[in-house]
Amino acid sequence: MLLGIGAVGAFLAVDLGAVAYANDWIGTRLTRQAFIDRFQSISGVHPGFRRNHAKGVAVTGHFDSNGDGAELSGAAVFAEGTSPVVGRFSLSGGNPVVADTSAATRGLGLAIGFPGLHQWRTAMVNLPVFPVNSPEGFLAQLLASKPDPSTGKPDPVAMANFLAAHPETAAATKVIKQHPPTPGFADSTFSSLNTFYFVSGSGVRTPVRWSFVPRQTALPTAKQGDDILFDALVEQLKAGPLRWDLHLVVGNPDDPVDPTLPWPADRRVINAGELVLDTVQTEAPGNARDVNFDPLVLPEGIEPSDDPILSARSAVYAASYRARTGEPKSPSAIQVDEVAP
Repeated sequence: MLLGIGAVGAFLAVDLGAVAYANDWIGTRLTRQAFIDRFQSISGVHPGFRRNHAKGVAVTGHFDSNGDGAELSGAAVFAEGTSPVVGRFSLSGGNPVVADTSAATRGLGLAIGFPGLHQWRTAMVNLPVFPVNSPEGFLAQLLASKPDPSTGKPDPVAMANFLAAHPETAAATKVIKQHPPTPGFADSTFSSLNTFYFVSGSGVRTPVRWSFVPRQTALPTAKQGDDILFDALVEQLKAGPLRWDLHLVVGNPDDPVDPTLPWPADRRVINAGELVLDTVQTEAPGNARDVNFDPLVLPEGIEPSDDPILSARSAVYAASYRARTGEPKSPSAIQVDEVAP
């Protein structure tokens, strides 16, 4: 049903509506186009692809809620039962043919539930904290991390200057280095990083962060090739479903909203259900290629915090979506049918 014309039209109606009303300004000094321009100056111009997390593959499946999340949120997705899922695995960066590396940041975007008022969209990565805590910091980090053409690596002086000016990123980098990436997509934990408020049926607001925690290990990757992470993921999905548990981390009222700061490890965790992904597809019209995984597309029962990164992400996602929907499409680097089962 989700792959039918009606479902696709519903996705597009939601996304185009979000784009139409998105504010062009992020904060007081930056526009969303400034971010798009910076991504393109680093990765090049690739019409038809996302400006960040350009390389990806589409998946579908379902979320089985056990009903325990309903204690915190009145959102329909947390009522006991099953919701359809459209998703996308990706790598960070704006190059859709970049070679996979084990150190690359991995993303998972999910749209849980049918398009409309009850759908929950989330865009997550396999990091324990977010590297920056402001739109200005994000843009400055992009500037500092631009590869030097002569070395292919960021200018160490520019990066050192950036970290000196942004101690929050220097501290977050230390936390990230303490959590090295797993071998593949299938065994990665994908986290929201930003704080949201869950609102119960009685109106109680609770700060929450969440993670999808894997139930399986990952297949070994090939020793060579440009798509080693994706090929292993596709091969594993062709062999059977992959599963993650949804962990809702319950914050205290004084826990930081700043996404560069981890919450204490002793916070209560609710296992709210199981994500099952059972179908993998090459990006194409009608699947996750055409979904904007805007983290502010939220159902009743989930509200954003005042973390400024959230509104910045939403605005930049909208700009990227608007640009690529009007551009010619090129084939994805990940051709699912060409990966041996």
